[in-house]
Amino acid sequence: MSSIRALLAALAVALSVAPAIGQAPYPDKPVRFIVGFTPGSATDITARLFAQKFAEAWNVPVTVENVPGAGGSVGGDRVAKSAPDGTTFYWGANGALTINPTLQANPTYDVVRDLAPVARLLIVPSIIAVNNDVLAKSLAELFALAKAQPGKLSYASPGVGTPQHIAGELLKSQAGVDIVHVPYRGAVFTDVIGGRVTMTLQNMGAILPIVREGRLRGLAVTSLNRSTIIPELPTVVESGFPGFEAISWFGLMAPAGTPAPIIAKASAQALAVVAMPDVRDKLAQLGFDTTKDGPDALAAIIKADIAKWAKVIKDANIKAGD
Repeated sequence: MSSIRALLAALAVALSVAPAIGQAPYPDKPVRFIVGFTPGSATDITARLFAQKFAEAWNVPVTVENVPGAGGSVGGDRVAKSAPDGTTFYWGANGALTINPTLQANPTYDVVRDLAPVARLLIVPSIIAVNNDVLAKSLAELFALAKAQPGKLSYASPGVGTPQHIAGELLKSQAGVDIVHVPYRGAVFTDVIGGRVTMTLQNMGAILPIVREGRLRGLAVTSLNRSTIIPELPTVVESGFPGFEAISWFGLMAPAGTPAPIIAKASAQALAVVAMPDVRDKLAQLGFDTTKDGPDALAAIIKADIAKWAKVIKDANIKAGD
């Protein structure tokens, strides 16, 4: 009997120790943030800011790896197919996560199925701005001009399928106006400033200095609420379009199947970083508003945005190769 008791006691000790064997504190190895755009892009710059803060807090190297292509989807695919062990995250923008799933004919991965939301952290509204010679001083006046001259006005975007292009099509649909889309791959502002294109929708980080300098006239921002960065501009909602929102946003994703404790730790760290005063100051200088949406909130946002933008893309018959 005593030998049985001793055996049972030894077994109990072994079972209590077993979970700890091979389970080093996370993270215990280098971590990488994959970015779907080139170095120097807004996605890259913000990813490096957060990676630095993660490295300082976690005491492991946290590097940024640029995997550009297909509007950010090549990088997303790389993460979706990575081991779900907490060593790989995707620093992604809403274009790749909520527009590309509909825009691309044959997506190589499913955002909802293959990626796990961690946190949404940054919001960037676009500014609707016109050439200074355009008579309109408000969005209502601009649309009055457009209705009086169907097909005569034009708007520039950073390219087909970008959030600014899709936002422009949503706005045209709600306003019932015919404004010609002019996609660019660069030098968007030159032709608008020169008057060859009437207007543009561009994210605040890129266009804010030009509006501040008076080279283009800002009419409205595309967020639900006024931006804290340029509060003098009204929203599209205030301009007569209830519920209109068309923003760019950035967040952190992990491969599906990443253990819940790792997701929770990464999310908590991301939300802690975005609350740091020096980080918020730097982001404001770059034109970013901040938000603090955890995994559940981000999952709901992604699903809602995919449905929202799918309707706009289908209604406007937008194709990735256009």
